[in-house]
Amino acid sequence: MVRCFDVCNGDADGLCAVVQWRLEDTRPAELVTGLKRDLALLDRVVDAQAGDEVNVFDLSMQRNRAGLLRLLTRGVHVRYFDHHASGGLPSHPCLESHVDEASDACTSLLVDAHLGGAHRAWALVGAYGDNLAAVADRLDFDGGVEPGDRAGLRRLGELINYNAYGDDERDVCIPPRLLYPLMARYADPRDMMAHESIVEDIDAMRRSDLRQAARATLLWQGPAGRVHMLPDAPWSRRVLGCFANHLATEAPGLAHAVLRPGGEGYVASVRAPLAHPQGAHALCRRFGGAGRARAAGIDSLGAGDLRRFIAAFASTSWSSMPDAPAASEPS
Repeated sequence: MVRCFDVCNGDADGLCAVVQWRLEDTRPAELVTGLKRDLALLDRVVDAQAGDEVNVFDLSMQRNRAGLLRLLTRGVHVRYFDHHASGGLPSHPCLESHVDEASDACTSLLVDAHLGGAHRAWALVGAYGDNLAAVADRLDFDGGVEPGDRAGLRRLGELINYNAYGDDERDVCIPPRLLYPLMARYADPRDMMAHESIVEDIDAMRRSDLRQAARATLLWQGPAGRVHMLPDAPWSRRVLGCFANHLATEAPGLAHAVLRPGGEGYVASVRAPLAHPQGAHALCRRFGGAGRARAAGIDSLGAGDLRRFIAAFASTSWSSMPDAPAASEPS
């Protein structure tokens, strides 16, 4: 019997991609997910054997290359949907890849295109959660649309995305592995908003965290961007990416970096200007980080590298950055 595994990032883009897939393919599947920064999730798929099926959603192929090659060598069929820098796609008969690294792409939209828009409302939730509001606003959305529907879908996407940030599951309102079954109950996300109280619980926590984040220390500002510092606390670990998205939306002509202490240095979340959504991943990769053109991060910025990072951020010419991935690593 073929076993199915769905492996995804625990943010809005990853979870909404899986929901769409399983609404179409209703076979039982084992979910493997984690928090936003749990990236090497293919290493957790240890039981898949030849002939089994692994679907990957919204995980960097660079970070998961060893796990991917292990599964392919074992004869596992892997279907890979993603929009992060891939580092080059391996050629293997067991790999089906759907990778688009453009700055206006996200995994939920790639799945939506593959399924012919069959579950568009969930695709929009994922896109809104991935801070692609302008892209999501342009997509056709039928099915009895009310004036507040798009606003509601955007709110839900932002809440699901916010809920993925934290150092461990104790930081978040509900672990993504427990949030997914609640989402998967509903073919229409509007029904989830109407019937699941967890939506309001996450919203209350998010509003509280954003109020605290509004008092963040401004480390640097210039004509092209700003760098903020949050304290290290459960609320700041939750709100880091959400606050970066909030700043990007509030000032779309500027780049934004939000940092907090973590480990022996700092954790950083970087947003390119929405008006010129390129270059965030290139900047972060210089400091051991990863991501995509419009949004990227650094899990471990050394304490001694803070000034160098701010200088690099300040000197980045965002408007002249190409809309293309940074140089790929060797396969």
